[in-house]
Amino acid sequence: MSATLSTEVIDLLNDESTTKVLATIDGDGLPHAVVRNALYAGDDGTVHLPELLESSTTNRNLLGSLWFDRKVAISLLGKDGRSFQIKGRPIKTHVSGPLFQQHYLKAREKLGNVGFAAVWVIEPEEVRDEDFAGLKARQDA
Repeated sequence: MSATLSTEVIDLLNDESTTKVLATIDGDGLPHAVVRNALYAGDDGTVHLPELLESSTTNRNLLGSLWFDRKVAISLLGKDGRSFQIKGRPIKTHVSGPLFQQHYLKAREKLGNVGFAAVWVIEPEEVRDEDFAGLKARQDA
C-alpha cells in the first residue's frame, strides 16, 4: 500500500541542503543507517536513490530488501527544522535506461568521472511528520 508524498516532502527530498538519512536492514536484521544526500522524489510518487558502488552495504541491503520484502526508512531534516520520516520498500532497481542515465549524468556533474551501479526505486508506504509540534499533537490526541 503506497503513501502519497506531499509537496512539502517532495521539496525536502529534492533540496540539496536537506539532511537525508537512509536506514536499511541486513539479512540478520541489523540496521545500517547512512547519510545519503542523493535521494530524490520521482515523478510517479516514488523515491529514487542513486547508488555509486555495487559492493556497498546499502546496495547489498537494498537487494536483500527487494528479494525478501524488507522495509527501509528515510529521515529528512530541512534547514528550517522541518522533519519527516518515510517508510517504504524497494520495488525496483535500474541498471540501464533513461532513469539510470538521468541520475548517472547528475552524479558525474557533481562528482566527476565516477562509476555508477544503479538507481533504486523506493515505494513510500508511510510518511510521518516528525517535527516536535506534530509529535506532540499526536501524543496529546
